[in-house]
Amino acid sequence: MNSLKFNEDRYIDLIAIGRLCIDLNANEIHRPMEETRTFTKYVGGSPANIAIGSARLGQKTGFIGKVSDDQMGRFITDYLEKNGIDTSAVKIDQTGAVTGLAFTEIKSPEDCSILMYRDNVADLKLHPSEIDEDYIKQSKTLLVSGTALAKSPSREAVFLALEYAVKHDVRIIFDLDYRPYTWTDEAETAVYYNLAAEKCDVIIGTREEFDMMEKLLNVKESNDHYTASRWFSYRAELVVIKHGGSGSIAYTKDGASHRSGIFRTNVLKTFGAGDSYASAFIYGLMNGKDVGEAMKLGSASASLVISRHSCSDAMPTREELLQHMETAVYELI
Repeated sequence: MNSLKFNEDRYIDLIAIGRLCIDLNANEIHRPMEETRTFTKYVGGSPANIAIGSARLGQKTGFIGKVSDDQMGRFITDYLEKNGIDTSAVKIDQTGAVTGLAFTEIKSPEDCSILMYRDNVADLKLHPSEIDEDYIKQSKTLLVSGTALAKSPSREAVFLALEYAVKHDVRIIFDLDYRPYTWTDEAETAVYYNLAAEKCDVIIGTREEFDMMEKLLNVKESNDHYTASRWFSYRAELVVIKHGGSGSIAYTKDGASHRSGIFRTNVLKTFGAGDSYASAFIYGLMNGKDVGEAMKLGSASASLVISRHSCSDAMPTREELLQHMETAVYELI
């Protein structure tokens, strides 16, 4: 069952807020980055990927963020617009900040890594004064990425967006998206993650991310059931805990739990799986699917994206996703 209710009279299905960056994915795979000579440029950043995935699935999607005032910033904005994403709330930095870069290394399907450049990046310059209450209240859903909480003024901008979303009954989905290199330490991360999660209706993260949040609170022995129960004492209606290759488990406030399976695929890389899962999972929830079926949509989308070179470009259309679900082998874990 799916107890989440969305305001159907809203103009926009989903607005994402947070990181907009560039992915530079290695063209020479099966070798270390030291030996990689060429890369292909894509739009990246977890909330950007989720927004692009949502738009490809037919959702009316918008973005709140900030880009650099240069060719990279214009590349990002142009790409979002070409994918049908409203960029009226994407601001242009005037301080000389740059676009974050993510270089990827694809040694094998099991051995992938990312080298991030995140100093003085434009997306973390988003200011509370640039958050438009009227824009947020037009949406059914606000998607927040944890990386946007890493620095001021972006941190305060996100908390203001959360307040507006709560005020106007916009469903809030929190993708934890913990990237250690953006933060001072785990304690700082946990403080702001816990505060943000208290305001969210859906929380999606890995077991390790939830462990990081609970460690600050001196939780010695945790498990998925405890984690979900804790968030149900706040606003959360649904908590999804990802266990990598072991699949995911979703808990609903009524006490039910759902496990996802995986679709067999030829894996090229591991990154992009979480973002593609989230975009299709959210699409399913917003289109009346029960939680188990929404998770199946997410798993199908993830299996497509990890078989392709990019993350954003690889996001499937609704037709591709449904066809893949009909033809690929699905295994319950």
